[in-house]
Amino acid sequence: MTRPAARGGSRASADRLARLLNLVPYLLARPGIEIAEAAGDLGVTERQLREDLELLWVCGLPGYGPGDLIDMAFDGDRVTITYDAGIDRPLRLTPDEALALVVALRMLAETPGVANREAVERALAKIEDAGDLVGAPVAVRLPGDTRRVEALRAAVEGGKALRITYYTAARDETTDRVIDPLRMLMVGGRAYVEAWCRRAEAVRLFRADRIDAITELAEPATVPPQAVPHDLTEGVFRPSPDLPLITLRIGRSERWITEYYPCERVEAGDGDQWLVSLRVTDLGWARRFVLGLGPDATVVAPVELADQVRATAAAALDAYAVPTPTAAPRQPEADPENAPSGDPAVVGRTQ
Repeated sequence: MTRPAARGGSRASADRLARLLNLVPYLLARPGIEIAEAAGDLGVTERQLREDLELLWVCGLPGYGPGDLIDMAFDGDRVTITYDAGIDRPLRLTPDEALALVVALRMLAETPGVANREAVERALAKIEDAGDLVGAPVAVRLPGDTRRVEALRAAVEGGKALRITYYTAARDETTDRVIDPLRMLMVGGRAYVEAWCRRAEAVRLFRADRIDAITELAEPATVPPQAVPHDLTEGVFRPSPDLPLITLRIGRSERWITEYYPCERVEAGDGDQWLVSLRVTDLGWARRFVLGLGPDATVVAPVELADQVRATAAAALDAYAVPTPTAAPRQPEADPENAPSGDPAVVGRTQ
């Protein structure tokens, strides 16, 4: 069993959806257009356009039978839309559809990193007004500390430098930093601020929920020319060959690792066990990660990591060990001659 390549294509899918939405009105305005000419106008290859046209065959109205789906006629290399499934008619939303769009747009407006928030808010206002949903009792909040995210967003929009107290999970340490924000973004359901870190002298990503304190400075953010935003199309963590590679033997209860972390190799072992190899930022993080797993996880490599896990586990067990009871001090033996009458020591000896 091997781990599939990193997943992608979400952006390509979004581009294709936008292209398909524009394709029908484009073809309606140009009946009998040559496919080559249409491909040139739309900025795609002829093969891609033909694939888009094949997809349109199965698009249309609910029912999805004859008379519901988009239809077209081909004459050699020319194409004409013969039935547009009502796509040329003004959109009419049901109350449920309008409310669903309001929720989605409010979520989009709250999402850090939205390129044009004003456009989203204008669209939201139009839908709310047209659907009589102004002031609808719908509140959308992203997970995490909303006030912290708003403070970061305000600093980004205002171009201000920030002083933050940040917890770095990889090294299990908290540091004070001055950063020059570049942008806010949402990755994997978490809010991040990407900024030039003056302490590291490099561009860094800071998770909003790991920022313990924020102070907006009076000085403007100063981003040097060499500060280039990260490519996050494949996620925040980008495994590379120079990072440490660890191998774990895991049982069924720990297989979630292969879905949550990018693994280089996943192989079936004996019984229900799997061998999993993945890159980590450093062995300190890997040690804490392994210690947080259940008893079905065992370090196979490297030996250094296994030794660290074993030593930390032993130290934890020692901390929980029950101390040996201290023996009570020995009482001096009583002198029978000087003992008062009735003394247990005397009675014990005379009986």
